[in-house]
Amino acid sequence: MKNRKVFQDLSQLSRFAAEQFITIGKRSIKSNGRFNVALAGGTTPKNLYQLLASEDFKIRIDWEKVFFFFGDERDVSPMSDRSNFRMVNENMLKTLKIPQSNIIRWRTEIIDAAGVAVAYEKTLRTYFELEEGQFPRFDLFLLGMGADGHTASLFPQSGALAESKRIAVSIFVEKLDANRLTLTFPVINNSSNVLFLVAGESKAEALMEVLEGDSNPDKYPSQKVKPTQGKIIWAFDKDAGSLLKKK
Repeated sequence: MKNRKVFQDLSQLSRFAAEQFITIGKRSIKSNGRFNVALAGGTTPKNLYQLLASEDFKIRIDWEKVFFFFGDERDVSPMSDRSNFRMVNENMLKTLKIPQSNIIRWRTEIIDAAGVAVAYEKTLRTYFELEEGQFPRFDLFLLGMGADGHTASLFPQSGALAESKRIAVSIFVEKLDANRLTLTFPVINNSSNVLFLVAGESKAEALMEVLEGDSNPDKYPSQKVKPTQGKIIWAFDKDAGSLLKKK
C-alpha cells in the first residue's frame, strides 16, 4: 500500500516524521498563515520531538505560527512525569521557546476529569470557530499505537469508540485503573493529514491485525482511523512490521 512506510529503526522513522512535520507545516503556514498540529504522547514520538528541537530542524519553520494541541492526555498534573504535556514540553517546546499562547493543552489542574474534557472541547470550538456539529480540522494529527491496538486514549471495548458528536471526552480505562482524556475519532478523521508512528516488536501483532486482519475496531481501535477528506501514512520500523505480508 502506498500509505505504508517501513524503516530500519526508530532513528530513521523519527527523521521521516520530522521531514513530514516540516513539509506539512510550511505548506499549512503558506496556505492559512498557521500550522495546527495535534501531538501524540507515549515513548515512540519522543525522538521526533527531540529531533524537531535540534539545530538541523528548528531553523526550518516559523515556530511562532505553529499551534500545538494534544490528541490525548493522562489525568495527572501537568508537572507529573506521566503527563504527555510534560514529556513534549521537556523534549521540544521548552527548547524551542514556544510561546504559551501557542500551546493548547488539557487543563488537568482541574480535579474533575469530565470537566477537563468539557473545557478542552470548548477551547477547541473557540479556536477553530466551530458551529454546532462541526469538528476541528487539524493540518496534522500525530498518532501512536499500543500493543493492544489502541490509539490516542481510545482503548479496546471503550464506550468512547462509538462517540460521534463530542470533540473531547474523559474515559475510565479499567485495565489501567485510571481516567484518560482524548479527542474522538470524528476529530481524528477530519484531519488533513494523519501520521501513525509505530515502533517495536511488541506492536507487531497488533499492527498486522490493524492493517491486514479482519475488521474488528472494538478490539483494535486503530482500525477506526480513516480520514474522510485527508491523507494517512502508517510509518513503522521493521520490528513493528515484522508480521506483515511482504509486498
